[in-house]
Amino acid sequence: MTSNSALQEWFSIRFRKLLSGAADGNPPWLDVIARGDEGGLFVPTDAPWVVHRDFGTLVGGIRALLMQALHPGSLAGVSDHSRYEKDPLGRLAGTIRWLTVTTFGSHAAVSQEANRVNRLHERVTGSYATVDGGSRPYRAADPDLLLWVHVAFMESFLVAHEMYALTPIPRGDAATPADNYVEQWGRSVEPLGLRKTPSTRLEMDSIITDLWTRRVLVSTPSTMAVVGFIRRPPLPVLVRPIYRLLFDAAVVSMRSEFCDMLGLTPKPRWIVVPATRLVLRLIRTAIGPESPIEDAALDRLRRIGILS
Repeated sequence: MTSNSALQEWFSIRFRKLLSGAADGNPPWLDVIARGDEGGLFVPTDAPWVVHRDFGTLVGGIRALLMQALHPGSLAGVSDHSRYEKDPLGRLAGTIRWLTVTTFGSHAAVSQEANRVNRLHERVTGSYATVDGGSRPYRAADPDLLLWVHVAFMESFLVAHEMYALTPIPRGDAATPADNYVEQWGRSVEPLGLRKTPSTRLEMDSIITDLWTRRVLVSTPSTMAVVGFIRRPPLPVLVRPIYRLLFDAAVVSMRSEFCDMLGLTPKPRWIVVPATRLVLRLIRTAIGPESPIEDAALDRLRRIGILS
């Protein structure tokens, strides 16, 4: 394993501190991933492991938040119960924790993390206005909302990886690498109570298109307020130019109808795509090849004999 230099370690700590909120740069869930005497949902050759270890997720996460803002149910959950305006990085850390533990943790860690998320979901209830002027109650644990959040994240991470990452997605036994990712990542939401998920890219895209066609996905003043916040969150000054590029990269990767609904005009693709690829490579070079989270998972898998 190649070690980070002192300068790379300095950048790495600050990068991890920004994403996790940990003062020393070590995410609080690092020990959770390192512990255990069993495997997890995925191994390094699985598609979710490959996609989620890559920095294309930085674009995918922004894109997923924009997509989720189009559903009035998920938007109401964020607006009514989230601390995103007061503590956006804290909310980000919570999402990253679920993603990384589910991808790299043991079965026991995944189960414990799902229990944590399910307890949070129990408190997320309310109602939202429908497109026909009515009102519909919602719970975060509703299967339709869980499916939408799952699909929005999954499609965003997949598209961002395809556009901005170099590492190919393993195809496995699926027809395409994308189908392999969609099918495998479906396992992640079973502990949250979602049993039926798309198993191919076509099924995933069809769910999104159906919601748009039926006008379930809408843009409201609340949508635009959230989009405005996602466009300009209160980040450290030195991080903002990079974030603006990542935001532009997310917008460029979205379907035109959704950009229109969100009031977003994509920048020239021929500029944004290569610039984003370059910046993501520079970030990787700056922080070095080591990843404490992935390394902890690999060490656990070696310790229990799953990896040699």
